[in-house]
Amino acid sequence: MTSTFPRWEGDAGTPPFVLELSKRLGDTFEVHLLAPFSKGSQKEEIVKGIHVHRFKYWFTAENNLADGAILPNLKKNKLLFSQIPPFFLAQIFAARKILKKENIKTIHAHWIIPQGFVAAICKTFFVKDCKIVITTHGADIFGLKKMNGLKKWTLSKASKLTVVSNAIKTEAQKIGYGDEIEVIPMGVDLSAFSPDKKDKSLREKYAIKGEFLLFVGRLAEKKGITYLLDAMPKIIEKHKDCKLLIVGSGPLEKELKEQAKKLKLEQHVLFTGPIQNSELPRYYASADIFVGPSIVASDGDTEGFGLVFVEAMGSGTLVVTTDLPAIQDIVENEKTGYIGPQKDSISLAKVLLSCLEDKKKANSVALAGKKYVEKFDWKNIAKRYNEVLTE
Repeated sequence: MTSTFPRWEGDAGTPPFVLELSKRLGDTFEVHLLAPFSKGSQKEEIVKGIHVHRFKYWFTAENNLADGAILPNLKKNKLLFSQIPPFFLAQIFAARKILKKENIKTIHAHWIIPQGFVAAICKTFFVKDCKIVITTHGADIFGLKKMNGLKKWTLSKASKLTVVSNAIKTEAQKIGYGDEIEVIPMGVDLSAFSPDKKDKSLREKYAIKGEFLLFVGRLAEKKGITYLLDAMPKIIEKHKDCKLLIVGSGPLEKELKEQAKKLKLEQHVLFTGPIQNSELPRYYASADIFVGPSIVASDGDTEGFGLVFVEAMGSGTLVVTTDLPAIQDIVENEKTGYIGPQKDSISLAKVLLSCLEDKKKANSVALAGKKYVEKFDWKNIAKRYNEVLTE
């Protein structure tokens, strides 16, 4: 059960990590996956051996609650709050139907709310002998603080809780979960991300004559992109041909573009929009530095793990990021990447300039990062999830 699943093959707007995990779990289990319906998707289909079921919950099929990340959508459009009750109800009825028809033995719910709560309702009223494993990715833990009581009840129905970082484990314990918590991140297919994917044609395509900086992710507050834009003028002072590619879309796209224009960065900052996941390895491997200036957002939301850092490091690209606890599961300062304080464009500029000027050290750190992230390869991660689900 998930609210984040590619709507169609090559869907560039949705992270594929639940698909990638489910595909590998299919070697051991018969997997049925329940996700929200969106315009352009199919209600029922087989995707890489997974039985995919999508539930409709609103009158229209586009610009809805689960088209993208739910919490940012609610923050941007208050009218979407009206879709929350039908979203829960439609998901409960769809889950009940599949659980009964397919004689499901285990529910793996991604996120405590909404999927974990729906799974808990189903276990309480419909399938009492069904095992529930809940995996939280961060937004449901770091946000929705007023719903901590509901989270605690939901977790009480789970046989097992897994989290994708130690930072999330700490937060889960704070809301009162006292049982064992397994820390298992989502994985990356590191055979797809390697320095060999470097593509000189990208520099030609985007007219990059100097240093190539890259950001990949949702254009949302917690990604801290505004601080990266503020840092760019100082970098351009010393590296006049430097360019930053910002890959992705999100609620702050308009504001960020306006900020770049105000800072007169039009020739140095390019917004590419979403790019298909199959194309991203070329971008990572071709960049000189991957920059992820993540922050704690005003509503408390922050990185739960950060797969983009693993993808970049697996591509042999140097990572520059901030001192958030979840990211420190991946990046160790000056050993596997560089970490600076969050919400500090001056420090960010200094770190980036240091990396651009001491390329020998930067290359050494990038190489160490590539070796370190081998433990996040899907073959290792899927094995750990298999063990939890078969306990």
